[in-house]
Amino acid sequence: MKKIDSFKIDHTRMMEGVYVSRKDVTPHGDVLTTIDIRMKWPNHTYMAPKTMHTIEHLGATFLRSHPQLGDKVVYFGPMGCATGFYLILQGEWDSHQLVHVLQSLMAFIRDYKGDVPGATMQECGNYIYHDLKGAKEVAQDYLDVLNNITAENLSYPTD
Repeated sequence: MKKIDSFKIDHTRMMEGVYVSRKDVTPHGDVLTTIDIRMKWPNHTYMAPKTMHTIEHLGATFLRSHPQLGDKVVYFGPMGCATGFYLILQGEWDSHQLVHVLQSLMAFIRDYKGDVPGATMQECGNYIYHDLKGAKEVAQDYLDVLNNITAENLSYPTD
């Protein structure tokens, strides 16, 4: 079996950051850009599943409601390795364009008060599996990365 491109990235050299993972063209000619929102340092730190679930609910709500980005969001969801999220957007995007949006998203999560959106039995398949406090802490940590972003945090490591 062919090795997929995301397994070809050297995760021992990757840092927290915002990366363009891939750009695909649909049969209709639409470009879909997959953004790697790497919130934790691979193979060193990771998020707890309840925290990720809460970030997923808050993140999807925020991004799909965003005035400039909302109609471009195809998907927002967690990575299985628990180090970040994938955001798939319609159109061609680069990591630099999304830093400000992600800063706003992380501030939204950090400051969020109230019930987690979509966290009822009718709306979610595991509605009690959330950790808002943990999500706020992870959001603040990632906001610190975004507020001090460098070129190293915006492009996958290369040889």
